[in-house]
Amino acid sequence: MEGKESVMKDETKVKGPASYFPSIEKTYGHPVAHWFAILKAAGGIKHMELVNLLKTEYKLGHGHANALVAYHLKDQ
Repeated sequence: MEGKESVMKDETKVKGPASYFPSIEKTYGHPVAHWFAILKAAGGIKHMELVNLLKTEYKLGHGHANALVAYHLKDQ
């Protein structure tokens, strides 16, 4: 039974850019929706331009900025 529980936990574990979201919210004090609104308002600029916007204007770390941008752009 114990092995089955650990497998279930692994299946529900968030992966990819979204795995950064709890840390981003804790570190910067805003929900990820706040950052997505900023990215949306920035318009159709390229991935690294969006990352640099978050880093320079809002002082996000590279990994956090990159995760937000990757998630934001994944369906566009």
